[in-house]
Amino acid sequence: MNNLSLHRIWQPLLVAVAIVFVYSSVLTKLGHFWWTDENYSHGLLVPFIIGYILWTEREHLARTPKHPALLWGGAAVVCALVTLWLGTAGAELFVQRSSLVLMLAGVVVYFWGFRILRFALVPLLLLLLAIPIPAIIFNKIAFPLQLFASRCAVWAMRQFDIPVLRDGNIIELLPLNSSTTKKLEVVEACSGIRSLMTLITLAVVFAYFTAPRDKDGSGSNWSLSGWGFWRSVIIVVSAIPIAIITNALRVSGTGILARYYGTQVADGFFHSFSGWVVYVAAFLLVFGVGWLLDRVGPGDGGKGGGAVLAASESGEKVGTRTQMGGEPGGVSKAPSTVMPVRSTDGTLG
Repeated sequence: MNNLSLHRIWQPLLVAVAIVFVYSSVLTKLGHFWWTDENYSHGLLVPFIIGYILWTEREHLARTPKHPALLWGGAAVVCALVTLWLGTAGAELFVQRSSLVLMLAGVVVYFWGFRILRFALVPLLLLLLAIPIPAIIFNKIAFPLQLFASRCAVWAMRQFDIPVLRDGNIIELLPLNSSTTKKLEVVEACSGIRSLMTLITLAVVFAYFTAPRDKDGSGSNWSLSGWGFWRSVIIVVSAIPIAIITNALRVSGTGILARYYGTQVADGFFHSFSGWVVYVAAFLLVFGVGWLLDRVGPGDGGKGGGAVLAASESGEKVGTRTQMGGEPGGVSKAPSTVMPVRSTDGTLG
């Protein structure tokens, strides 16, 4: 093994060891959070997905020209270290964890340049989506979703002529064959934020692996004006209303069933099973959005505006035959090639 091969192996290895050493505490706490918090349990799969993406892009990474940007990469690394220090001093975990994403981006730019960074944008985005948002922002999102789900449940129950009252996220109803009213609470776990975070991550993965390929086979080298980029944006953005609406339907269905079968349907097996069913339905809807976009969008490998290329871009005539020497010449042009290139009595939700 020559010195160049050793350099290629040891350089990334030493960089990885240095990053793990600097962020050892951050990584340990992040892994524990993924393991214990169901809202971000999808984070356990993110490192494996990132590894698979980089593995599938290994050939393109190997032949892409490397142009290290020492100034920009070094500046990003310094900013990441400062951000890590500020997050540690302020005991703000989100800032500490976010600095890891900036650090990885800076290292890539420093050693390999911006062209390689383009291949790492999706992995970095997945890592960012797996970082828990601050609790104050989480609650600002979760509580409105709880209210929305409870309003949808009350509206649906009234369509079935079910007498029901709502106080915030508390729903009070009278189950059949019961002499007392029961209260159901749309708790934080039923707000839909869990499925929202997971479905957005899944939408990113789905959009990436089903994106139109570039001419070189790469799926991550999109331009902002290309169809592949905007197709992915639409798929990811569509995951937000899909997650919210499907969760509201789940809560509404649970409220209706609570009327006829009692509030026990909001707990136990039915509660868990309905969550899985609704989540599968949400993913199928995201898949449907991608399918619809593929039907109406250009099949152009992500470039947009058509996929027909002239067989010769230099103005030369392909298959031209000319008779010389003063005799009448006949020109025969071959056709151009076309290259497609919890409640008081139960929880609800």
